[in-house]
Amino acid sequence: MKRVYVNEKWCLGCHLCEYYCAFANSGKSSMVKALKDHKIAPRIRIEERDNISFAVSCRHCTDPLCVKGCISGALSIVDGAVQINSDKCVGCYTCILSCPYGALSTSNEGAVQKCELCAKNAFGQPMCVQGCPNKAIVYEER
Repeated sequence: MKRVYVNEKWCLGCHLCEYYCAFANSGKSSMVKALKDHKIAPRIRIEERDNISFAVSCRHCTDPLCVKGCISGALSIVDGAVQINSDKCVGCYTCILSCPYGALSTSNEGAVQKCELCAKNAFGQPMCVQGCPNKAIVYEER
């Protein structure tokens, strides 16, 4: 299964992946309309430690602890990717606590949010990959 991978050596720490992610999940057709005057809520985030920048997003584990810990059944594996059904999420945040990578976060809609590889969008590949100017983020099978 294809997944998002990050090459820390190439990451500039520009945060463009965060903006592309927020746009991809906004439901709007224009990035300007989607993000102007809005606090973005990306499903990927850039962290910086010891002068190294890297992106943190869901790794779509083969045996995900977040899915096991979800008490409402909102998280499931669909075609190898961990997906969330926001209507089922009760906001207990057990999945956030159980993810060893810190890849899940709260959302403005009350449910948790996480990278779903842009599966619910019609972009072909994750927008963070398309928007990375240095090709530090790739979508491939390894």
